[in-house]
Amino acid sequence: MTTTLLTGGRLLDADGSRHGWVLLDGDRIGATGLTGTDAPPPVATTIDVTGRTLTPGFLDLHGHGGGGAAYDNGPDEIQQALATHRAHGTTRSVISLVANPLDDVVASLGVVASLAATDPTIAGAHLEGPFLAIGRRGAHSPEFLREPDPETVSTLLEAGEGVIRQVTIAPELPGALDAVRQFVDAGVVVAIGHTEADEHLARAAFEAGATLVTHIFNAMPGIHHRDPGPIVAGFDNDSVTLELVLDGVHVHPSVAQMIFRAAPHRVALVTDAMAAAGGDDGYYQLGSLNVTVQNGIAHLNGTQTIAGSTLTQDVALRTAVTVAGIDEVRAVEALTRTPACVIGRDHEWGSLAPGFAADVVVLDAEWQVERVWANGAAVAR
Repeated sequence: MTTTLLTGGRLLDADGSRHGWVLLDGDRIGATGLTGTDAPPPVATTIDVTGRTLTPGFLDLHGHGGGGAAYDNGPDEIQQALATHRAHGTTRSVISLVANPLDDVVASLGVVASLAATDPTIAGAHLEGPFLAIGRRGAHSPEFLREPDPETVSTLLEAGEGVIRQVTIAPELPGALDAVRQFVDAGVVVAIGHTEADEHLARAAFEAGATLVTHIFNAMPGIHHRDPGPIVAGFDNDSVTLELVLDGVHVHPSVAQMIFRAAPHRVALVTDAMAAAGGDDGYYQLGSLNVTVQNGIAHLNGTQTIAGSTLTQDVALRTAVTVAGIDEVRAVEALTRTPACVIGRDHEWGSLAPGFAADVVVLDAEWQVERVWANGAAVAR
């Protein structure tokens, strides 16, 4: 088991900022200490990170691909996309799947389960489809959307046993509230999203057990002073976490500030990244749909419908701190501890503390990623 000491840097996580050191011992953080107070143990490898900031590795609850590859396209493309995001600081990823024929979704769940059995950086699967409102479907094929009847839910739960971490449901669909309960009873986190739900229906979904909002403000009604909608319902419920795509396109930075103020400690920054993340402009696919990426913005061909993002989480962090003016501790929390809490892994992911996973990102003064360790292994960049 290898040990590596990172010394001389600034440690930044949800608990605050301090100057100190971190000892990576195999796949765990073996010890931490404060500079000038706690003497680090002797180790074989010491890396001086003076002038740098160390954060926990980022956890992405919602992404569809990157590096030219899509998560729906099999194991090789999943690994290719994960490598891109790891190099940008995402050390744990939930594999999001778009709406596809049910048999294809079942097959994709099998692929994710097989990969997760040997790759601890894969945190499970997220079914963003097929239980979405057709009018708010975004970049999901309408022919593959369906109602969440008990048989379909059971089929997915059986196929994804142990690997489905979350599912997105539009609560206005027939049978949706019963489906929320069915998924929650099976240990799956339920998000509301891609929905026409009003405030009252959103609250009913939360009462049924939903605890997440999929990319808040996107693919749902906005806030109206006489019709608050699902966004305000999410703000008001302290048990609900809000996904936020902070790329400067999906949500204005001023709105991002409002979200962080309205829901302290309940914002999870996600990428919703498609295959072009970390890559070039051009033509791509998201599920069965064709996507054009121009100036880093993805749209369904011939439309103004946003088709995911080209975001990586290091860019989300820079945007949060340098553009939206989010406090750096809260911004890092939204990439680490908060998403770990959503899927019940905050006891092992998301903190720079002994016993936690050896997931560490080293950032320079401009919030650019210099080094990454994922599950104790140095990530090639």
